[in-house]
Amino acid sequence: MSERITLPMHALPDGEAEISLVVRLPWEDVARLGQEAGRLAAQMQRPVTLDEAVSYRLRSTRPSATHAKPAAEQPPAAVSALPRISGTA
Repeated sequence: MSERITLPMHALPDGEAEISLVVRLPWEDVARLGQEAGRLAAQMQRPVTLDEAVSYRLRSTRPSATHAKPAAEQPPAAVSALPRISGTA
């Protein structure tokens, strides 16, 4: 049975969008995200959530301005093409 699920999307004042989703990760990746959050917290001098660490990691590794290209010019996206969280920044 195929069920279509629509994720809520919210426009943000800074011109970006926010979606919420559930991702299953191995504990090793969760631990690496915790390390990333610790590094960011030290750098920013404030507590950082795992959500924030994931967002930061995705922003720091994405190609620039791919969202601005028309769909016909963009290469097909695949989940496997997302950057793997590693122990080094």
